Amino acid sequence: MSKHRSRTLGERTLAPETLMMGFGYDPTLSEGSIKAPIFQTSTFVFKSAEDGKRFFEVAYGLRQKEPEEALGLIYSRINNPNLEILEDRLAVWDAADKALVFSSGMAAISTTMMALSRPGDVIVYTAPAYGGTEYLFDRILPRMGVRTVSVADCDGGEALAAAIRSASAEAAANGGRLAAVYVETPANPTNQLIDLQAAAACIRDLGLAEPPLLVVDNTFLGPLWQKPLQHGADLVLYSLTKYVGGHSDLIAGACLGRADLMARVGEMRTICGTITDPHTAWLLMRSLETLHIRMERSQANARTLVSRLRGHPKIEAVLDAGGAEASASQQALFARQCSGAGSTFSLRLKGGEAEAFRMLNALQLFKLAVSLGGTESLVSHPSSTTHSDYSPEAKARCGIGDNLVRLSVGIENADDLYADLERALAAV
Repeated sequence: MSKHRSRTLGERTLAPETLMMGFGYDPTLSEGSIKAPIFQTSTFVFKSAEDGKRFFEVAYGLRQKEPEEALGLIYSRINNPNLEILEDRLAVWDAADKALVFSSGMAAISTTMMALSRPGDVIVYTAPAYGGTEYLFDRILPRMGVRTVSVADCDGGEALAAAIRSASAEAAANGGRLAAVYVETPANPTNQLIDLQAAAACIRDLGLAEPPLLVVDNTFLGPLWQKPLQHGADLVLYSLTKYVGGHSDLIAGACLGRADLMARVGEMRTICGTITDPHTAWLLMRSLETLHIRMERSQANARTLVSRLRGHPKIEAVLDAGGAEASASQQALFARQCSGAGSTFSLRLKGGEAEAFRMLNALQLFKLAVSLGGTESLVSHPSSTTHSDYSPEAKARCGIGDNLVRLSVGIENADDLYADLERALAAV
Protein backbone atom coordinates (compact mmCIF):
# COMPACT_ATOMS: atom_id res chain seq x y z
CA MET A 1 0.00 0.00 0.00
CA SER A 2 1.48 3.34 -1.06
CA LYS A 3 1.50 5.84 1.80
CA HIS A 4 1.94 9.55 2.35
CA ARG A 5 4.98 9.79 4.63
CA SER A 6 6.30 13.30 4.10
CA ARG A 7 7.09 15.01 7.40
CA THR A 8 7.92 18.37 5.85
CA LEU A 9 6.16 21.26 4.14
CA GLY A 10 8.83 22.85 1.96
CA GLU A 11 11.63 23.66 4.41
CA ARG A 12 9.35 23.31 7.43
CA THR A 13 9.32 20.18 9.62
CA LEU A 14 5.73 19.42 10.56
CA ALA A 15 4.66 18.90 14.18
CA PRO A 16 3.29 15.53 15.33
CA GLU A 17 -0.20 16.93 15.92
CA THR A 18 -0.30 18.06 12.27
CA LEU A 19 0.93 14.70 10.98
CA MET A 20 -1.82 12.86 12.90
CA MET A 21 -4.35 14.09 10.33
CA GLY A 22 -2.97 12.20 7.35
CA PHE A 23 0.47 10.70 7.83
CA GLY A 24 0.79 7.17 6.46
CA TYR A 25 -2.54 7.20 4.58
CA ASP A 26 -3.36 7.78 0.90
CA PRO A 27 -7.10 8.56 0.39
CA THR A 28 -6.88 7.73 -3.33
CA LEU A 29 -6.43 4.07 -2.42
CA SER A 30 -9.70 4.04 -0.45
CA GLU A 31 -12.22 5.68 -2.79
CA GLY A 32 -11.12 9.14 -1.61
CA SER A 33 -12.28 8.57 1.98
CA ILE A 34 -10.78 11.35 4.12
CA LYS A 35 -10.45 8.89 7.00
CA ALA A 36 -9.04 5.40 6.62
CA PRO A 37 -11.84 2.82 6.47
CA ILE A 38 -11.78 -0.18 8.80
CA PHE A 39 -10.10 -3.09 7.04
CA GLN A 40 -12.14 -5.75 8.82
CA THR A 41 -10.58 -8.72 7.06
CA SER A 42 -8.59 -11.73 8.16
CA THR A 43 -6.60 -12.33 4.97
CA PHE A 44 -5.35 -10.46 1.90
CA VAL A 45 -5.18 -11.51 -1.76
CA PHE A 46 -1.74 -11.73 -3.39
CA LYS A 47 -1.39 -10.38 -6.93
CA SER A 48 0.84 -13.33 -7.78
CA ALA A 49 2.38 -16.45 -6.26
CA GLU A 50 5.74 -14.66 -6.42
CA ASP A 51 4.35 -11.83 -4.26
CA GLY A 52 3.12 -14.33 -1.68
CA LYS A 53 6.56 -15.93 -1.53
CA ARG A 54 8.30 -12.57 -1.14
CA PHE A 55 5.92 -11.40 1.58
CA PHE A 56 6.40 -14.54 3.67
CA GLU A 57 10.18 -14.45 3.25
CA VAL A 58 10.22 -11.06 4.94
CA ALA A 59 7.48 -11.81 7.50
CA TYR A 60 9.22 -14.98 8.73
CA GLY A 61 12.76 -13.61 8.58
CA LEU A 62 13.91 -15.85 5.74
CA ARG A 63 15.63 -12.87 4.14
CA GLN A 64 16.34 -9.23 4.93
CA LYS A 65 13.88 -6.67 3.64
CA GLU A 66 15.20 -4.44 0.86
CA PRO A 67 15.74 -0.78 1.92
CA GLU A 68 12.58 0.53 0.25
CA GLU A 69 10.57 -2.70 0.44
CA ALA A 70 7.36 -2.69 2.45
CA LEU A 71 6.03 -5.77 4.20
CA GLY A 72 3.22 -6.94 1.95
CA LEU A 73 -0.22 -7.52 3.44
CA ILE A 74 -0.65 -11.18 4.37
CA TYR A 75 -2.93 -11.89 7.34
CA SER A 76 -4.26 -9.67 10.13
CA ARG A 77 -2.32 -11.54 12.82
CA ILE A 78 0.81 -10.26 11.07
CA ASN A 79 -0.21 -6.91 9.57
CA ASN A 80 -3.25 -4.91 8.52
CA PRO A 81 -3.66 -1.48 6.83
CA ASN A 82 -5.22 0.07 9.94
CA LEU A 83 -2.38 -1.23 12.10
CA GLU A 84 0.28 0.00 9.70
CA ILE A 85 -1.15 3.53 9.51
CA LEU A 86 -1.55 3.65 13.29
CA GLU A 87 1.99 2.39 13.90
CA ASP A 88 3.43 4.94 11.47
CA ARG A 89 1.70 7.74 13.38
CA LEU A 90 2.64 6.46 16.83
CA ALA A 91 6.30 6.31 15.81
CA VAL A 92 6.17 10.03 14.95
CA TRP A 93 5.54 11.10 18.56
CA ASP A 94 8.62 9.35 19.97
CA ALA A 95 10.81 9.73 16.85
CA ALA A 96 11.12 5.93 16.81
CA ASP A 97 12.16 3.78 13.85
CA LYS A 98 9.18 1.51 14.35
CA ALA A 99 6.08 1.06 16.50
CA LEU A 100 4.09 -2.12 17.12
CA VAL A 101 0.58 -2.20 18.58
CA PHE A 102 -0.76 -4.95 20.83
CA SER A 103 -4.10 -6.11 22.21
CA SER A 104 -3.37 -4.54 25.63
CA GLY A 105 -0.65 -2.80 27.57
CA MET A 106 0.18 -6.06 29.33
CA ALA A 107 0.34 -7.84 25.95
CA ALA A 108 2.93 -5.26 24.87
CA ILE A 109 4.94 -5.66 28.07
CA SER A 110 4.83 -9.46 28.26
CA THR A 111 5.49 -10.00 24.54
CA THR A 112 8.43 -7.58 24.64
CA MET A 113 10.01 -9.14 27.71
CA MET A 114 9.63 -12.66 26.30
CA ALA A 115 11.27 -11.49 23.07
CA LEU A 116 14.24 -10.07 24.98
CA SER A 117 14.86 -12.81 27.57
CA ARG A 118 15.68 -16.52 27.75
CA PRO A 119 16.13 -19.05 30.57
CA GLY A 120 19.09 -18.16 32.76
CA ASP A 121 18.72 -14.41 32.18
CA VAL A 122 18.18 -11.74 34.82
CA ILE A 123 15.93 -8.67 34.55
CA VAL A 124 16.25 -5.69 36.91
CA TYR A 125 13.07 -3.64 37.33
CA THR A 126 12.04 -0.59 39.32
CA ALA A 127 9.25 -0.57 41.87
CA PRO A 128 6.57 0.43 42.37
CA ALA A 129 5.22 -0.59 39.01
CA TYR A 130 1.76 -1.28 37.65
CA GLY A 131 0.31 -4.33 39.43
CA GLY A 132 0.15 -6.46 36.28
CA THR A 133 3.79 -5.68 35.52
CA GLU A 134 4.82 -6.63 39.05
CA TYR A 135 2.88 -9.90 38.73
CA LEU A 136 4.64 -10.73 35.45
CA PHE A 137 8.09 -10.10 36.88
CA ASP A 138 7.49 -11.54 40.34
CA ARG A 139 5.49 -14.66 39.45
CA ILE A 140 5.39 -15.47 35.73
CA LEU A 141 8.90 -14.89 34.34
CA PRO A 142 10.61 -16.88 37.15
CA ARG A 143 8.56 -19.92 36.06
CA MET A 144 10.26 -19.57 32.68
CA GLY A 145 13.75 -19.54 34.17
CA VAL A 146 14.18 -15.76 34.16
CA ARG A 147 15.26 -14.30 37.51
CA THR A 148 14.00 -10.82 38.34
CA VAL A 149 15.38 -8.22 40.76
CA SER A 150 13.14 -5.47 42.13
CA VAL A 151 14.63 -2.09 43.12
CA ALA A 152 12.39 0.19 45.16
CA ASP A 153 14.47 3.12 46.42
CA CYS A 154 15.50 4.75 43.16
CA ASP A 155 15.67 8.42 44.15
CA GLY A 156 19.14 9.59 43.18
CA GLY A 157 19.86 6.49 41.07
CA GLU A 158 22.45 4.83 43.35
CA ALA A 159 20.27 1.85 44.29
CA LEU A 160 19.35 1.14 40.68
CA ALA A 161 22.97 1.43 39.51
CA ALA A 162 24.12 -0.93 42.27
CA ALA A 163 21.41 -3.45 41.33
CA ILE A 164 22.40 -3.29 37.64
CA ARG A 165 26.07 -3.94 38.43
CA SER A 166 25.31 -6.72 40.91
CA ALA A 167 22.80 -8.49 38.66
CA SER A 168 25.14 -8.32 35.67
CA ALA A 169 28.04 -9.84 37.64
CA GLU A 170 25.87 -12.57 39.17
CA ALA A 171 24.31 -13.47 35.81
CA ALA A 172 27.74 -13.76 34.18
CA ALA A 173 29.03 -15.93 37.03
CA ASN A 174 26.12 -18.32 36.48
CA GLY A 175 26.50 -18.49 32.69
CA GLY A 176 23.61 -16.14 31.99
CA ARG A 177 23.25 -12.45 31.20
CA LEU A 178 21.48 -9.35 32.35
CA ALA A 179 18.88 -9.11 29.56
CA ALA A 180 17.08 -5.89 30.41
CA VAL A 181 16.62 -3.04 32.85
CA TYR A 182 12.92 -2.24 33.04
CA VAL A 183 11.89 1.19 34.27
CA GLU A 184 8.44 2.64 34.90
CA THR A 185 8.72 6.40 35.21
CA PRO A 186 6.84 8.15 36.69
CA ALA A 187 5.99 5.16 38.87
CA ASN A 188 2.41 4.07 39.40
CA PRO A 189 0.97 5.32 41.77
CA THR A 190 3.65 7.37 43.59
CA ASN A 191 4.91 9.43 40.61
CA GLN A 192 8.56 8.69 41.52
CA LEU A 193 10.88 9.54 38.62
CA ILE A 194 13.80 7.41 37.43
CA ASP A 195 16.86 9.04 35.85
CA LEU A 196 16.99 7.46 32.39
CA GLN A 197 20.29 9.03 31.37
CA ALA A 198 21.95 7.72 34.52
CA ALA A 199 20.51 4.23 33.97
CA ALA A 200 21.71 4.23 30.35
CA ALA A 201 25.18 5.38 31.45
CA CYS A 202 25.37 2.63 34.05
CA ILE A 203 24.51 0.05 31.38
CA ARG A 204 27.20 1.45 29.07
CA ASP A 205 29.76 1.33 31.87
CA LEU A 206 29.28 -2.43 32.18
CA GLY A 207 31.29 -2.67 28.96
CA LEU A 208 29.42 -5.74 27.74
CA ALA A 209 29.48 -6.95 24.13
CA GLU A 210 25.75 -7.66 24.52
CA PRO A 211 24.55 -4.97 26.95
CA PRO A 212 21.14 -5.18 28.60
CA LEU A 213 18.40 -3.12 27.01
CA LEU A 214 16.83 -0.18 28.79
CA VAL A 215 13.04 -0.61 28.50
CA VAL A 216 10.78 2.21 29.72
CA ASP A 217 7.06 2.22 30.46
CA ASN A 218 6.08 5.80 29.58
CA THR A 219 2.33 5.40 30.13
CA PHE A 220 1.96 7.96 32.94
CA LEU A 221 3.32 10.95 31.00
CA GLY A 222 2.66 9.72 27.48
CA PRO A 223 4.52 10.90 24.39
CA LEU A 224 3.78 14.58 25.04
CA TRP A 225 5.51 15.07 28.37
CA GLN A 226 8.44 12.62 28.25
CA LYS A 227 10.60 11.20 25.42
CA PRO A 228 12.48 8.17 26.80
CA LEU A 229 14.29 7.35 23.55
CA GLN A 230 15.93 10.78 23.68
CA HIS A 231 17.31 10.00 27.15
CA GLY A 232 18.97 6.67 26.36
CA ALA A 233 16.11 4.17 26.38
CA ASP A 234 16.21 1.36 23.82
CA LEU A 235 12.48 0.60 23.85
CA VAL A 236 9.45 2.50 25.12
CA LEU A 237 6.15 0.91 26.12
CA TYR A 238 2.64 2.29 26.48
CA SER A 239 -0.73 1.20 27.63
CA LEU A 240 -2.59 2.89 24.77
CA THR A 241 -5.75 2.29 26.79
CA LYS A 242 -4.79 5.36 28.78
CA TYR A 243 -3.97 8.78 27.32
CA VAL A 244 -3.49 7.77 23.70
CA GLY A 245 -6.87 6.02 23.52
CA GLY A 246 -8.18 8.59 25.93
CA HIS A 247 -11.90 7.79 25.88
CA SER A 248 -12.13 4.71 28.15
CA ASP A 249 -13.53 2.69 25.25
CA LEU A 250 -10.66 0.46 24.12
CA ILE A 251 -7.80 -1.75 25.34
CA ALA A 252 -4.42 -1.67 23.56
CA GLY A 253 -0.67 -1.33 24.07
CA ALA A 254 2.43 -0.38 22.10
CA CYS A 255 6.18 -0.89 21.92
CA LEU A 256 8.46 1.52 20.02
CA GLY A 257 12.16 1.68 19.29
CA ARG A 258 15.04 0.86 16.99
CA ALA A 259 14.29 -1.19 13.88
CA ASP A 260 16.50 -4.19 14.78
CA LEU A 261 15.01 -4.50 18.26
CA MET A 262 11.48 -4.08 16.96
CA ALA A 263 12.07 -6.96 14.53
CA ARG A 264 12.65 -9.23 17.54
CA VAL A 265 9.51 -7.97 19.26
CA GLY A 266 7.54 -8.24 16.01
CA GLU A 267 8.53 -11.88 15.56
CA MET A 268 7.22 -12.70 19.05
CA ARG A 269 4.00 -10.75 18.42
CA THR A 270 3.34 -12.65 15.19
CA ILE A 271 3.80 -16.05 16.81
CA CYS A 272 2.00 -15.22 20.08
CA GLY A 273 -0.84 -13.47 18.22
CA THR A 274 -0.89 -10.48 20.58
CA ILE A 275 -1.62 -7.92 17.84
CA THR A 276 -4.65 -5.66 18.26
CA ASP A 277 -7.69 -5.71 15.95
CA PRO A 278 -8.51 -3.34 13.04
CA HIS A 279 -11.43 -1.65 14.80
CA THR A 280 -9.35 -0.81 17.86
CA ALA A 281 -6.59 0.51 15.57
CA TRP A 282 -9.16 2.70 13.82
CA LEU A 283 -10.37 4.07 17.18
CA LEU A 284 -6.78 4.83 18.18
CA MET A 285 -6.22 6.77 14.95
CA ARG A 286 -9.30 8.83 15.85
CA SER A 287 -7.85 9.47 19.30
CA LEU A 288 -4.41 10.50 18.05
CA GLU A 289 -5.97 13.48 16.27
CA THR A 290 -6.91 15.08 19.62
CA LEU A 291 -4.14 13.65 21.82
CA HIS A 292 -2.33 16.95 22.37
CA ILE A 293 -5.55 18.89 23.05
CA ARG A 294 -6.83 16.35 25.59
CA MET A 295 -3.52 15.97 27.40
CA GLU A 296 -2.93 19.73 27.56
CA ARG A 297 -6.40 20.36 29.01
CA SER A 298 -6.25 17.53 31.53
CA GLN A 299 -2.78 18.62 32.66
CA ALA A 300 -3.98 22.21 33.13
CA ASN A 301 -6.89 20.91 35.25
CA ALA A 302 -4.53 18.76 37.31
CA ARG A 303 -2.25 21.72 37.98
CA THR A 304 -5.21 23.70 39.29
CA LEU A 305 -6.29 20.88 41.60
CA VAL A 306 -2.76 20.18 42.87
CA SER A 307 -2.23 23.83 43.78
CA ARG A 308 -5.52 23.97 45.69
CA LEU A 309 -5.14 20.61 47.43
CA ARG A 310 -1.56 21.12 48.61
CA GLY A 311 -1.65 21.99 52.31
CA HIS A 312 -5.28 20.86 52.77
CA PRO A 313 -5.87 19.94 56.45
CA LYS A 314 -7.12 16.44 55.53
CA ILE A 315 -4.16 15.68 53.23
CA GLU A 316 -0.75 14.47 54.38
CA ALA A 317 0.98 14.81 50.98
CA VAL A 318 0.29 15.45 47.30
CA LEU A 319 2.38 13.19 45.04
CA ASP A 320 2.84 14.75 41.61
CA ALA A 321 5.83 14.23 39.32
CA GLY A 322 8.62 16.62 40.31
CA GLY A 323 6.20 18.62 42.44
CA ALA A 324 6.76 20.98 45.35
CA GLU A 325 6.73 18.13 47.89
CA ALA A 326 9.19 15.98 45.92
CA SER A 327 12.87 15.82 46.89
CA ALA A 328 15.33 18.29 45.40
CA SER A 329 16.85 15.50 43.29
CA GLN A 330 13.42 14.56 41.96
CA GLN A 331 12.66 18.17 41.07
CA ALA A 332 16.00 18.54 39.28
CA LEU A 333 15.41 15.29 37.38
CA PHE A 334 11.94 16.43 36.37
CA ALA A 335 13.40 19.65 34.94
CA ARG A 336 15.91 17.66 32.85
CA GLN A 337 13.73 14.79 31.69
CA CYS A 338 10.10 15.92 31.49
CA SER A 339 8.23 18.74 29.79
CA GLY A 340 5.08 18.37 31.89
CA ALA A 341 3.74 16.60 34.98
CA GLY A 342 0.72 15.09 33.27
CA SER A 343 -2.65 14.74 34.92
CA THR A 344 -2.38 11.70 37.22
CA PHE A 345 -1.32 12.29 40.82
CA SER A 346 -1.91 10.77 44.23
CA LEU A 347 -2.96 11.97 47.67
CA ARG A 348 -1.86 10.62 51.02
CA LEU A 349 -4.74 11.29 53.35
CA LYS A 350 -4.42 11.73 57.09
CA GLY A 351 -5.69 8.40 58.34
CA GLY A 352 -5.97 4.97 56.75
CA GLU A 353 -8.28 2.84 54.65
CA ALA A 354 -11.45 3.95 56.47
CA GLU A 355 -10.74 7.62 55.73
CA ALA A 356 -9.78 6.85 52.14
CA PHE A 357 -12.98 4.88 51.57
CA ARG A 358 -15.12 7.65 53.06
CA MET A 359 -13.58 10.10 50.61
CA LEU A 360 -13.94 7.75 47.65
CA ASN A 361 -17.57 6.97 48.41
CA ALA A 362 -18.45 10.67 48.75
CA LEU A 363 -17.17 11.68 45.30
CA GLN A 364 -19.75 12.26 42.58
CA LEU A 365 -17.97 13.77 39.56
CA PHE A 366 -14.83 11.66 39.94
CA LYS A 367 -15.77 8.11 38.92
CA LEU A 368 -14.53 5.33 41.19
CA ALA A 369 -12.73 3.10 38.68
CA VAL A 370 -9.29 1.81 37.78
CA SER A 371 -7.39 3.01 34.69
CA LEU A 372 -6.44 6.57 33.89
CA GLY A 373 -5.97 9.05 31.06
CA GLY A 374 -9.59 9.24 29.90
CA THR A 375 -11.63 12.34 29.17
CA GLU A 376 -13.50 11.78 32.44
CA SER A 377 -11.90 12.10 35.87
CA LEU A 378 -11.26 8.84 37.71
CA VAL A 379 -10.24 7.97 41.24
CA SER A 380 -8.93 4.70 42.69
CA HIS A 381 -7.50 3.09 45.81
CA PRO A 382 -4.33 1.32 44.62
CA SER A 383 -3.68 -0.70 47.77
CA SER A 384 -6.97 -2.59 47.48
CA THR A 385 -7.23 -2.72 43.67
CA THR A 386 -4.44 -2.30 41.09
CA HIS A 387 -1.66 -3.08 43.59
CA SER A 388 -3.55 -5.52 45.80
CA ASP A 389 -1.24 -8.38 44.75
CA TYR A 390 1.72 -6.60 46.41
CA SER A 391 2.70 -8.13 49.75
CA PRO A 392 2.33 -5.89 52.83
CA GLU A 393 6.13 -5.61 52.91
CA ALA A 394 6.28 -4.58 49.24
CA LYS A 395 3.55 -1.98 49.75
CA ALA A 396 5.45 -0.49 52.67
CA ARG A 397 8.72 -0.51 50.72
CA CYS A 398 7.09 1.22 47.73
CA GLY A 399 5.05 3.74 49.69
CA ILE A 400 1.63 2.34 48.75
CA GLY A 401 -0.32 2.81 51.97
CA ASP A 402 -3.99 2.27 52.71
CA ASN A 403 -4.33 6.07 52.86
CA LEU A 404 -3.16 6.54 49.25
CA VAL A 405 -5.73 7.71 46.70
CA ARG A 406 -4.86 8.11 43.01
CA LEU A 407 -6.57 10.72 40.83
CA SER A 408 -6.67 10.80 37.03
CA VAL A 409 -7.92 14.24 36.04
CA GLY A 410 -10.03 14.60 32.92
CA ILE A 411 -11.16 17.53 30.81
CA GLU A 412 -14.18 18.69 32.83
CA ASN A 413 -14.40 22.13 34.44
CA ALA A 414 -11.62 22.39 37.03
CA ASP A 415 -13.73 24.39 39.50
CA ASP A 416 -16.42 21.70 39.43
CA LEU A 417 -13.84 18.99 40.04
CA TYR A 418 -12.38 20.86 42.99
CA ALA A 419 -15.83 21.35 44.49
CA ASP A 420 -16.35 17.58 44.26
CA LEU A 421 -13.02 16.91 46.01
CA GLU A 422 -13.75 19.53 48.71
CA ARG A 423 -17.09 17.89 49.53
CA ALA A 424 -15.52 14.45 49.62
CA LEU A 425 -12.63 15.53 51.85
CA ALA A 426 -15.15 17.05 54.28
CA ALA A 427 -16.51 13.52 54.76
CA VAL A 428 -13.11 12.17 55.87
